[in-house]
Amino acid sequence: MSLSHPVGGAPGRARLFALLALVCALGALVVLVVAGAGGGLIVVLVGAAGTVLAAMGAWWLVAHRGLVRAAGTVLVVAAPVAVLVLYARADLWPTALSALVLWAAAGVCARTALRAARPPAGMRAVASDPPRHPVLIMNPKSGGGKVGRFGLVEKAEALGARVLLLDPEVVTDVAALARRAVAEGADLLGVAGGDGTQARVAEVAAEHGLPFLVISAGTRNHFAMDLGLDREDPSQCLDALTDGEELRIDLGVVGGRAFVNTASFGVYAEVVQRPEYRDAKADSALSALPDLLLGYAGRALEATTDDTRLEAQQALLISNNPYSSPEPMAVGARRARLDQGVLGVIGIRVNNAAQAADVALRGPRAAGLHVLTSRRAVVASDAESIPVAVDGEALTLPTPVTCAIRPGALRVRVPRGRPGAPAGAPPLRWREVLALLLDRPSPR
Repeated sequence: MSLSHPVGGAPGRARLFALLALVCALGALVVLVVAGAGGGLIVVLVGAAGTVLAAMGAWWLVAHRGLVRAAGTVLVVAAPVAVLVLYARADLWPTALSALVLWAAAGVCARTALRAARPPAGMRAVASDPPRHPVLIMNPKSGGGKVGRFGLVEKAEALGARVLLLDPEVVTDVAALARRAVAEGADLLGVAGGDGTQARVAEVAAEHGLPFLVISAGTRNHFAMDLGLDREDPSQCLDALTDGEELRIDLGVVGGRAFVNTASFGVYAEVVQRPEYRDAKADSALSALPDLLLGYAGRALEATTDDTRLEAQQALLISNNPYSSPEPMAVGARRARLDQGVLGVIGIRVNNAAQAADVALRGPRAAGLHVLTSRRAVVASDAESIPVAVDGEALTLPTPVTCAIRPGALRVRVPRGRPGAPAGAPPLRWREVLALLLDRPSPR
């Protein structure tokens, strides 16, 4: 996507922040040059070396056991400490700190300029009549007991909803429960629970063309976050029953099953399959990762998208619309929109410490990391079936597994008054920043 403005057409705020970004970037360069006697070069080289060593240590930590893992742990801690000590002994820490602050400020200003020049278009909400017979399915254990803590049952019933409370001691087919509610006259389906439960009921709502209500009573509430809902107080989501509007969003499909967030293949999916994972996530992951990453367990994956073939991938993450960051499981990672009609596809292949360092330094430009979009992705393996984590739930699906997107398949009813999803940061392209400053069409 390109920025294109007629003469004088670039917003003043965008040009101002583009100017500030370039001033800060030049300031960082000047600080390094003024350090003199190679001081600036030392700051850059030592910082890069510390990053590389920390990334290599992280690889040894997760991909090996015994003494190699212990060495990796030491390196992860020692590398940044050593960088700070070297800066201090060479009296370069003021230079390093000043350059870092200026460069960070340059990045913030550059992204602000790009966002001002190309304001993100939010998902369009449309007015709709309140439901007459809403049915809400609630999981009392979800999110550590949010249903009870926020009095969701009582508040929903006071607003005219019928509540189906799940029994934590009994395995319940929530999709079948939702279909039965539709057969009994429900004109809205909603869920207070985790994203996996949300997806199962959302699939039923989409099948019948009914509005769907998300109540942010899960643990991480990724779906609710990207819909712009209040994640601190799930009871606020109930306002949609009386004063709401609708968003028309996409649904992802993996092996014929709907998902609202992600379908993960490879290392993560293998780990969550393990019975001990739920009780000791960190320990079970560290125990399994060496065999999975080095190829002694699990299966190598291939993915074919609309335009690209990814071979011998250790992990694949397919998302319902792309994330604004190639780290969708990171805290705060989000999708700017859920109505773009494409899947996000992230493939990872890191076989040694050098490749881990390359990813740490170059991010999405590294050879071991692929970040792209596609309407369809087919995941293949030489195994008859492979583990898949769908919205955090462990499944096993026959190969090949087809992932697709159903554009505009789901009507989501949301409150008119809601926090809203924060604007995603645009990709940082300095050529576009310079084009803004010069008030010229940016290069594609």
